Amino acid sequence: MDVIEEKRLDKKGYRLHVIPSKKYKTTNVVVKLKAGLERDTITKRALLPYILQQGTNKYPSARELRTALDDLYGAVLGVDGSKKGENHVITLRLETANEAYLSTDEQILERAVEMLSSILFDPKSDGNSFDASIVNREKQTLKQKIDSIIDDKMSYANMRMIDEMCKDEAYRLHVHGYTEDLEDINEETLYHYYQKMLAEDQMDVYVLGDVSVEKAEGLIESAFAPKQRASSAESKKTIVEQTIEDVNTVVEEQNVQQAKLHLGYRTNITFGDPLYYALQVFNGLFGGFPSSKLFMNVREKHSLAYYAASRIESHKGLLLVFSGIAPKDFQKARDIINEQMALMKEGKFTEEELKDTKDLVVNQLLETMDHPQGLIEILYHQVLAETDVSPDQMIERVKHVTREDVLLVGEKIEQDTVYFLTSKGGSRNE
Repeated sequence: MDVIEEKRLDKKGYRLHVIPSKKYKTTNVVVKLKAGLERDTITKRALLPYILQQGTNKYPSARELRTALDDLYGAVLGVDGSKKGENHVITLRLETANEAYLSTDEQILERAVEMLSSILFDPKSDGNSFDASIVNREKQTLKQKIDSIIDDKMSYANMRMIDEMCKDEAYRLHVHGYTEDLEDINEETLYHYYQKMLAEDQMDVYVLGDVSVEKAEGLIESAFAPKQRASSAESKKTIVEQTIEDVNTVVEEQNVQQAKLHLGYRTNITFGDPLYYALQVFNGLFGGFPSSKLFMNVREKHSLAYYAASRIESHKGLLLVFSGIAPKDFQKARDIINEQMALMKEGKFTEEELKDTKDLVVNQLLETMDHPQGLIEILYHQVLAETDVSPDQMIERVKHVTREDVLLVGEKIEQDTVYFLTSKGGSRNE
């Protein structure tokens, strides 16, 4: 793979990351705004990405903004929010054409940076409040998004499991916010929170593409520095380790045909830990790939599940199992899932399975890095974990994971919560 070189520069109020690369036909500029998860602010933060995409003072409607993006050789804008550990991250992405591939003398990257700056720092407002019609419309959009989660039973079951598993932790907070908060949010209160976000969030700016460090630094400096504050907020320390006395089993009944059995484990390992790479391999062997124990045993061998898989939450130290089963199969499916975890802890996997899984994890990383946005996400993990491991070092660490490393991971993993969403009147003991 190509060597990925990231140049980090601490600036006034933000940190700049420049990744020069001739690999991509586009140039990507990404802004990350990070703050701790708080119940009082999560719905405002969830709403802001919707507002920021609806226009700026220069392009005061969504249509005018989209036209301006089209005029910029089909530039693509994305704004969203996500949970990373017990932090909430708002991301603005602008992908534009690489000037080298176009027969024009236009300063495309300069225009793109200016546009992204105006979306972030100069959204449509009167200097004291957002546009009321935009806020009211986007509140409805967000409400529909929140309400729709109950219709996606897999997402709903995962959300409810986290509710129960992390009930006393900030991680329980819903990334899309809460409908009961929307009534009290208006164009003024949201604008005042937006100003607070700009003043206090930790900001990281990424420029990835065929561009020199000096050019990227100059463009971002001129567009961002005058708008931003002098200091960033402290990172919120994520709660990782919890004492588990008894596994919490939660059964919920709804009008469903396919039941959802989700299990939550504490791994006590996060992205910055030396064992993190062994955790990736452990998860791959357990439930991360179609060759995994969960897929082969719960789904294929016993035909108990429509799907059965696991994934890890890198910055919270969780391993989550998802399965869709018949309501009557709760006990049998749970027992087989528990059996697969016990086999993992005992090291019941072959050297060939270990090697194949390491190859799959490496290939997954390489595929992610093949996409500009995926590479930026991997690099941002370093910021969140306050570590400094290059992408090629990450791959080497996966390759060097041993059986003993995987067994050490197994020693740290503890089951915390079982969540079962089943049909009304369905019995989990059948």
